[in-house]
Amino acid sequence: MNNRRIALVTGAAKGIGRAIVERLIREDYFVVALDINAAGGEELVAAFGGENLSFEAVDVCNESEISALFSKMERLEVLVNNAGIIRDNMIWNMPAEDFDVVININLKGPWLLCKEAAVLMKRQNSGRIVNIASRAWLGNRGQTNYSASKAGVVGMTRALALELGKYNVCVNAVAPGLIDTPLTQNLEPAVLQKLIEAQPTRTMGKPEDVANVVAFLASPETRFITGQTIYVDGGKSIGAGW
Repeated sequence: MNNRRIALVTGAAKGIGRAIVERLIREDYFVVALDINAAGGEELVAAFGGENLSFEAVDVCNESEISALFSKMERLEVLVNNAGIIRDNMIWNMPAEDFDVVININLKGPWLLCKEAAVLMKRQNSGRIVNIASRAWLGNRGQTNYSASKAGVVGMTRALALELGKYNVCVNAVAPGLIDTPLTQNLEPAVLQKLIEAQPTRTMGKPEDVANVVAFLASPETRFITGQTIYVDGGKSIGAGW
């Protein structure tokens, strides 16, 4: 690692997380990649090399695993909370368990990581936290659990920005919209086409579009941007295209 800046990225094995890992390595970060998928971690190490990346198979909802991870870290410049899941259904068909698991992974997990990172960054008097929210925090049919979890991420981001600002720690959120990932590729073609047609740009974004914004917010130069949510959604958040 030497004097390279260290970034920790969750949900790193595929999709947006993998794109963030790749972009940060290009920016000369050493990346600590977290994912519950151990096989995906092996692929990351094979792709980017042990000199650029280390991998930990960690459950972001497991407080003891997170604490053990941070006990080995002497410093951390950037935390990117990307891990997340969906369990979509209309509320009258949604089991309570699907609410609990989405809130745990999408909101409690980032909170646990932010708690540990805050201690470290406060001590070193510097740092960047980037939380991956979603345009869905504004509301989506069939996503009462997911929208609530991502709204929580936005609120947590704003509160943390207030708490950590005087310690030179900037905390921001990125809210992706319709991004071309394995998740969207599994949608029915007719459903996906309808979603694309609702976009002001009439296109999907790419994981790299999100990674570019994360890299910007992670930069030491963004010292006066904090508590913000930046949308990467082709304009969908402004309501156009409905």
